[in-house]
Amino acid sequence: MFAEQKYWSVLVPFAIAIIVTSIYRVNLVLNAVAFLTPLSTTLKEIGVYNPIGIDMALPTEPILFGLMILALFKLFGESHQFKELFKHPISIAIVSYLIWLFITSISSTNPLVSFKVLITRLWFLSSFYILAFSWFKKRSGIHSFVKSYIFGLFIVAIYTIYSHASYDFEHEAAHWVMSPFFKDHTSYGMALALILPFSVYMWRYSDSTQRRTIFVIILTVLTIAVVLSYTRAAWLSLVVSLIVFIIMKLRIRFVTLSVVLSSIVGLIWLFQTEIMMVLEKNSQDSSDSFVEHIESMTNVSTDASNLERINRWKSALRLFNERPHLGWGSGTYQFEYAPYQNYYEKTIISTNAGNMGNAHSEYLTTLSETGWPGLLLFLTLIVVIFTKSIVLYHKIKSSQDQAMLMACILGLVSYFSHAFLNNFFDMDKASVPIWAFVCIIVILDLKAKGRLVT
Repeated sequence: MFAEQKYWSVLVPFAIAIIVTSIYRVNLVLNAVAFLTPLSTTLKEIGVYNPIGIDMALPTEPILFGLMILALFKLFGESHQFKELFKHPISIAIVSYLIWLFITSISSTNPLVSFKVLITRLWFLSSFYILAFSWFKKRSGIHSFVKSYIFGLFIVAIYTIYSHASYDFEHEAAHWVMSPFFKDHTSYGMALALILPFSVYMWRYSDSTQRRTIFVIILTVLTIAVVLSYTRAAWLSLVVSLIVFIIMKLRIRFVTLSVVLSSIVGLIWLFQTEIMMVLEKNSQDSSDSFVEHIESMTNVSTDASNLERINRWKSALRLFNERPHLGWGSGTYQFEYAPYQNYYEKTIISTNAGNMGNAHSEYLTTLSETGWPGLLLFLTLIVVIFTKSIVLYHKIKSSQDQAMLMACILGLVSYFSHAFLNNFFDMDKASVPIWAFVCIIVILDLKAKGRLVT
């Protein structure tokens, strides 16, 4: 068999071990997936391509597929355990969104790709929203998950910083030194920003001096890693998270906040011409200098990254205009946007084939791929998550549970603000912690209402 190069047979014992462990100790498998998620790589990263363009993260997604099957059996055989979970408004919003994804997968221009995206969403949800529900009922289970993901990401950060150092921390090298664990610096920066609030939580609530010291080191390394990632969207998302933290701590009323935000939006609209003139005068491109790199965020005249992002956004809007109700189908943007580029909006990093990725916006991707109802349901889900969690924050009596909820909120704020500029929702690096955080929010809500059955 080895002579015939069927090396895949070596994986059979491991597959059997995972299946057996999942049946009897699913928590161990979820823990392993959490640790392996930051360390996973994709078929494309290791040079394996297929004609239909379907990629997969290894080793996590095959395991998650198996966990999805296990979750289905548990839902039918032990449905009473998940009764409160599925009655929760967040779960109702999730199911509504998934139903629309199913409908648009049927009408998709590439149903195979769209159903793969749907299945991907299902295996993330079934593992870290459904199966993790019982595990996260105990605080120790949540801590175990968070530690596993953080330690996995810490290893990647050390590897990346070490590799980056050999290139004198140059800006250009920052785009790929995290390979093969992350496809680029933007997804790497996203994961770091997403988990940083929980890193602070683990440092504050570690039960020994030795563990606090370990998390101080981890927090320091992850913070340095965010800076060295040169990911402007990640930096911006952390600023947004900090603003949300201050607003919640000061207990600024929603009405006051709405007035301030409406005033800002109104001023931007009123002076949009003047603002665009100022932005067009900015010719600062991405740079090794952190100050200049930050200045390049508003450069819409010469910065190729910013201009290409605008090109992708406009292409997404043109796709939406052609199929506004059902969209083109989940996962199809990358295969459809090429003809919708205007030649005068293309950049040095554009391609005529349109084979360079996504729309660089979670929201515009959703709009173009699933139509306006898909975006509405997606936004409804986000609003329900944040409304429930923010209201819950001031009702929780335990200071530690409050801090845990705050870590979830800030992590999700970081991702969904980042999502205006990039989209990583189908990546294990993002979806595993995102759905875990949402599950934690539901559990803390049920616990506060006395409806949690342990």
